[in-house]
Amino acid sequence: MSIAVVVALHAGVGYALVTGLHRTVVDVIRDPFDVNIIEDAKKPPPDKPPPPPPKNLPPPPPPPQVPMPEVALPPATVSTGPTITVATKPEAPPPPPVASVRVPPVVSASSCTKPEYPAASKRLEEEGTVVLNFLIDVDGRVIQGKVEGTSGFERLDKAALDALGRCQFKPGTVDGKAEQAWAKMKYTFRLQN
Repeated sequence: MSIAVVVALHAGVGYALVTGLHRTVVDVIRDPFDVNIIEDAKKPPPDKPPPPPPKNLPPPPPPPQVPMPEVALPPATVSTGPTITVATKPEAPPPPPVASVRVPPVVSASSCTKPEYPAASKRLEEEGTVVLNFLIDVDGRVIQGKVEGTSGFERLDKAALDALGRCQFKPGTVDGKAEQAWAKMKYTFRLQN
């Protein structure tokens, strides 16, 4: 019986191939069709579950309570007649700030001695210009001195700083009142031929 069924199936397939029945089936399958891809809304479960929180921690503090601001609204008024508005004189703007008059310190040339040219610098034919900054006190004395621009030679810088640091200055002023201020000086070392 089973052999008869297998032979009958083979005969049916052979008949379909010979008569062209298979083309009808292929044409039906070839017809265009729409495909809609629907993504799964569920995410795959994570590989590992997150670790449980430690049990010995204190509970988190409650969120801070922010009070609602109080807004004062003007009382509602009902007008039954015309409104009268009184114009007031606008307030004058404040006067502009007065610019301070600054006068920088000035060196008293008669109180300065010319820096001595270091012998080693003469021998090595070192020359250059040094820029110095001095902090001048209210009495005109030098409080602090520093080299702002080097001559390129430490010996020349030190000689100028030592000598010019002994100068007397007329102190700087702001609106006529003496105050501490910085004074800049420049000195050039040049060999005489």
